[in-house]
Amino acid sequence: MVLHINPQTDILAVIDVQNDFLPGGALEVKDGDQIIPVINHLLSHRFQRSFATQDWHPENHISFAKSHPNAKPYDVITVPYGQQTLWPVHAVQGTWGAELSSKLQQQYFLEVFPKGKSENIDSYSAFFENDKETSTGLVNWLKELKIQRIFFTGLAEDICVASSAKDAFKNNFETYIIQDATKPVKKDDAKKRKEELLELGVKYINSHDLAL
Repeated sequence: MVLHINPQTDILAVIDVQNDFLPGGALEVKDGDQIIPVINHLLSHRFQRSFATQDWHPENHISFAKSHPNAKPYDVITVPYGQQTLWPVHAVQGTWGAELSSKLQQQYFLEVFPKGKSENIDSYSAFFENDKETSTGLVNWLKELKIQRIFFTGLAEDICVASSAKDAFKNNFETYIIQDATKPVKKDDAKKRKEELLELGVKYINSHDLAL
């Protein structure tokens, strides 16, 4: 299958390719750095439009286990907007861990959207914080660009990439996940999310399926 990219209506999304999610980071995704050459090729040889997202947390963010007495990383607690997994401290505003990887060809990004930047709410999706109501502004930005199809890459496949793809589809964008340009935290979770997203209408492809 060859899918031809329309420079006027297609965009590449690069989700959270940050130092803390790469090998050696505070919340590393195994082999996460292996997707960077694939993403760079897509940025430089396939897509004329792209954007990135960036976890951008305050020091006492609600998603950090250390922000809750007697809690441990990966505990699940109830917060005002629902269930929240607690994580090790990561992607703190202004730190090296929060920076996008220096190996990414960042000059191609039209915009970088920070998320999870408020102390009391987490954000997995590029579109909405975890209350499902607070917008990052991405929907309106994409509509102003007249984007119709979004192609997702980045980290992690089973969390922020999947959440972003789901919201993209629900906001009437034709939605693709580029399988060889993303990595999961847990393969079993990624498989489950893939089944859910395929049923919804999200499509999965590989980078070599794309042509100008």
